[in-house]
Order: sequence, then C-alpha cells, then structure tokens
Amino acid sequence: MEEQKDTQRNEYINFWDWFLTREQDFYNVVKNGAQQEIEKDFFDVISPRLTEIKDGYYFLTGMRDEATAELIITVDGEIKNIAFAEELIEEAPELAHWKFTALKPAIDIQKVNVNLDDNQFNKDNISFYANEQEEYPDEIDLVFVYHGNAQNKNAMTTGVCIFLDNVLGELNFATQIDTFAVIGIDEAQKELIPIEKLKDFLDWREREFIEKYRTTQRADQEEEFSILRAHLENDRPLIACMNLGLLKYEATASYPWVCILKMHYNGDANDGLPEKEDFEKLSNIEDKAVEDLKKEGYLYIGRESADNQKDSFFVGKDFRKISKVFNTLKKDNPEYRISYRIFKDKYWQYFKYYAAY
Repeated sequence: MEEQKDTQRNEYINFWDWFLTREQDFYNVVKNGAQQEIEKDFFDVISPRLTEIKDGYYFLTGMRDEATAELIITVDGEIKNIAFAEELIEEAPELAHWKFTALKPAIDIQKVNVNLDDNQFNKDNISFYANEQEEYPDEIDLVFVYHGNAQNKNAMTTGVCIFLDNVLGELNFATQIDTFAVIGIDEAQKELIPIEKLKDFLDWREREFIEKYRTTQRADQEEEFSILRAHLENDRPLIACMNLGLLKYEATASYPWVCILKMHYNGDANDGLPEKEDFEKLSNIEDKAVEDLKKEGYLYIGRESADNQKDSFFVGKDFRKISKVFNTLKKDNPEYRISYRIFKDKYWQYFKYYAAY
C-alpha cells in the first residue's frame, strides 16, 4: 500500500512540476482572456496531463481578486473521485498569485442566484422539509420546495441542484444528504423550513450521526458464505456467494458506504460465467481487494457473477480509502475492464434481495 501511495504522489508532483513551467502563461490567460481563450489555452492544455493521472477531473477558474487567480479542481460530485482531487491539491505548490482549491467551495447563500431557462433559484424561492421514517431513523430524506415555475420538472430539479451545490459546497452536497426530491409549492405536504437553515440542520444531523456510531465496530468473527443461484431475464445464470449473516447486522448505518468493484470478462463460451483462467485471475484480484480493505476496517459482503461481469461488494465507514484501493486494482490489471461504484446506503437496501434469505 505504501508503494502505491508513493507512486500516486509522484504523479501529482510531476503534474505540478510541469504546471510551474507554464503557470505564468496560464495566469495571464485567466486574468486577461475571454472564456473561449481560457478553455483553449488553459483547460484544454492541463486536461490531458491530468487524465494521465486519473479521469474524472473537471476545472473552474477565475480571478479571486485583482492579483490572484484561482483554479478549482472539481469532480462533479462523483464520490469515487473526491479523494483524488483532494490529494492532487495537497501537493500543489504555494504561489503568491495562485490559489488552488479541491472541490467547489460553499458560497454565501446571500450571493447565490442561479438563472436557468428564464427561472431564478435563490434563497427567496426555495425552502425544504425533512421526511422522517421510523424504519430508517438515520436516513436524511429531504424535500426541496421551489416556489417558482414548476411546470418543467427537469429544469426545476436542475436549478435547485445547482443552487444546493453552490450553497453547501461540492463535498457536503455529495455526502450529507441521503435522498431528496424536488417539488413545486403546490405539492408540499409539511411545514416549510427556510433554506437558510439547511446547513445548520445538516451539520446537526451529521454530528448526531457521528456521535451515535463513533465507537460502533462489528466484532471479528468467522464468516459464513452461502452459494445462491438464479437466472437473469436473458436466461443466463447468476451465481452469488454472499455473507447472509452479515446482511442481518443490526447497525448497518455504522458502515454507510456501499462499494462495488465491477470486473468485466468474456464468458460468452460459458453462458456468461468466467472460464477457469479468468475465474482464477479474477479471484486473485478480489482476494487482493479483500486483504487490503480488511486492514482498513471495511467489511466484505460477497460477490456475484453473471453475463460477463463479476461484482464484489464491500461496505465501510469511509469512501476515500476504498476508492484508492479500487483505482490501484484497476491500474494494475489492464487486461480486464474494471470499474467501480461508491454510494451512501445506510440501511444496505442495495442488498435487500439477498437479505430476504
């Protein structure tokens, strides 16, 4: 793991060393250039360099004041990429006329006014309320109410999301809310809360959640896995090996991040299942993931194979470490198309089919 960290860090350092050779040109285009010039002479130049490190980086820039340019590295709220934006900025050089920022920061709500499709979204026309579910007491399920034109549902939802992204900041918007809906004022069913109180509400719920599960740790025990078989709609077989006992764990919310490693193979000659060579190689990759992640406190739920894809399931208290482990596995095994998903699911509802056994 230490070797992996050093390799990744060196890639960040190499990028910034290269950036320093061009930074004066970049500064001048940010300060004096139009948006089209910034795209062509700045973003289009740094983009391929960063893609060599990791895909999923996006950029925002502008003059922070008369003398200081700011470069914001954003991942568009993609959980699995957050750690890489943060690490990149940690290695950034200190320059008097540049500020480097990881993820879009929160903006004063008084200054946020989003214009979209002739509609405005601001603190005066957005409010919210919380849904409380007895079965899922830790779930933060919010309803945002727009007081403007609600005829175009997609535009209304997009406008509210952009507003929230600005007000909360990219990290908090991506991690503090479990589920949400956007509705028009005519659909509201509860007393409305001013949107200015949203940050305090979310911070309070987060503190309450952390305190509740701070010391909750699943005790080490011998795991028992069950083999399950089913058929997909295309009649191909699905074979799963799942820790059904773990899925009955009562404090699932203490491991709120569900993480899925997806490995694609060619099993067309075996009804969508991996043949012997692929089976052994994929098992070795998964064993490496289990070994590395167990040391970091993650729990291994199980795996399933079907239709040329093997999915391995983990849950954890944190999303940063596992994203780095998965990314390293992807880099180290180019013979397979590997992808991964990380999302918050406090009650492990993703596995409800298996939990029923």
